[in-house]
Parts: sequence; C-alpha cells; structure tokens
Amino acid sequence: MILDFYNPPLALLASSSKEGLELGGSKLIVSIDEDRNLYSEGHIYTEMSWAEFYKEEGLEDIINNFTQKEFISISDDSEALVDSISKIIYKIIKKKRLFYGVFDFEVDAFLNENTIIPGLEISPKIINKLMTAHRNTRDKILFPKILRDEGDQTKVQMKFFGEKKDRLIFSGSSLEELASQLRVVRGFATGIVCTTQILANFYILNDNIIFKEDDERKLYLDVENIQLIEEGIKNEILTPINWFRIDLGINALETLNLWNEIRTDDKLQIAIAEYDHYLLEMIFEEFEKLGTGQQIGYNIHDDFAQMSQQERKQVLKDISYAIKILQENLKEK
Repeated sequence: MILDFYNPPLALLASSSKEGLELGGSKLIVSIDEDRNLYSEGHIYTEMSWAEFYKEEGLEDIINNFTQKEFISISDDSEALVDSISKIIYKIIKKKRLFYGVFDFEVDAFLNENTIIPGLEISPKIINKLMTAHRNTRDKILFPKILRDEGDQTKVQMKFFGEKKDRLIFSGSSLEELASQLRVVRGFATGIVCTTQILANFYILNDNIIFKEDDERKLYLDVENIQLIEEGIKNEILTPINWFRIDLGINALETLNLWNEIRTDDKLQIAIAEYDHYLLEMIFEEFEKLGTGQQIGYNIHDDFAQMSQQERKQVLKDISYAIKILQENLKEK
C-alpha cells in the first residue's frame, strides 16, 4: 500500500554531493486519517546541517566544516512540550484524524546503526555496503527528488516493506477500525529509508509492536529486507537515505526524554483524556451501528468489547466527568 506523507521533515529528504552531505535528524508527531494519509503535526526536535568536505586531493571524504541549516528543539523544555503536544492533540481531534505516533529519523551517512536501533547488530559488511552506496550516489549526484507540491502543502509517497509491515498499516477500512487498534498498540519499528525515483521505501528491520500486554516482544533482523536493499543498491534502483524509528499510538509519548516530568501536568492530562474520550466515542458509535455482538477490526480493547451498551455509556460518562474535574483543578491553579 502506497501512503501519502504530508509536510515531511528535511531529514527524510536528505541529499549529498561531491562537495558535502546533509547530517542531522528529526523527531516529530505524525497523525493519520481514514484514507491512510500521514501528516506531520509538529516537531519535537529537528537539526540539519551541511557538512562540507575538504577540497584537497585525498581528503574528499573528510569533513572540513559544518553549516547549520535548521534547528528546532523543545525536547528539553517541559513547558513547551506540554503546550505543543496539547495543541497537536486538539488539532488531531478537530481534523478527525488519529495520533499515529512519533517518527524519528537519523541522517548520519550510515556510520552508526545503534544511533536509532539500540541493541540491533547489523554486520559490518551490510553497513559498508550502505556507506558505499551513499558515497556512490552523492558522487554521481543521483539523490532522487521525491518531494511533490500539493496545494499549500508538500508530500512524499511512501511504502512499508517487511515481514511484519501490517503492524504499521493496520487492518480495516474505517477510521473507527484504525482507532480501535491505535488505542491499544505499543512498541516501535526501526529500519532504513531508501528512495526510488518516486517513493520513500521504509524497510523494517526490526519491531517490538504488541497489541496485548501478554504478546511476545522479540528482537529480530528481517534478513529478507536486507537482501532487498542489497539487490536494489546493486541494480542502482535504491538510494539509502537514513535510519528510522516509528513509535506507534499516543503511548509513543512515553518515549520522550521528559515524559516522567510532564506526564502529571494537568493541561496534558486533560488533552490526553479528551483524546481517549474521542476514540472511545468513535468506537462506541461503530459498535452501535454494527450491533453489540459484532466486533470491528481485529483488535478492539477486550474490556470495551465485552461491555453492554449501558456500561459503555457509563465509561464515556466517567471519562467526561474526569476531564471536567481536571479542568476545574487547572483553573484553580
């Protein structure tokens, strides 16, 4: 399935040449709509620099100096984090989208796989191939231009590859079905972005995504995807761009550096409670359409699925009351 990713970060579009290369990274919150379009909603961190090579013969691959192109960071500012995340959550609700997750891109010319995939060992042979392919592409100035304009927005088209790619695409066709799965999902997928002339291909090398607490989490390496990347590089079809990590669902906020500091903030708690209410209301409405004996998707929250209509309504009422109490407490401060 090909997805449209609107307003993607510079890190996904990083390029290089004989003169130098782009280095840096980006962490951002991404939403999804019913049609599986992805939207960049706001940056937690972005830093992109141009690393210029020495011009002297024999030093062409050695970095001479750095020029910062873009820098945005609220990752170490608790007040800014709370404000930004809260606004993003309300925007997602207003736009009738879902909190898809937190995307993390690292652009380092493939010098260090543990930057974004801690504990995952990739053979030096593979790393060397990625580095060589990156070098050859920049020498030939062949980095594809995949960014497209669409109205007042930009977008790239992307596609997931891997044995367990369905864990990131989900099943079902309605927003309610997506909501039921994103509400309970936990974990992340990591891998490598390689571009063709038209697509950003996300090759998943590992994931620990679960939908139930007793699901098994196991570190693995998708060897078939490694082989696809190698073959694509050999045939000059693929250009390796960067490492990626995608933490799914609103639980992805727990991976932020300051999460323990901000998680009890009333303003953030209200926003998250409002979002949970928005999801449950959406799921409940779909239940009523289909009848209480029929489940939607394949992964609705078990407790909610087993409730009667009256019990579900009480859950929504309780959440609404909790939000009201939180709002009153916030006003008193």
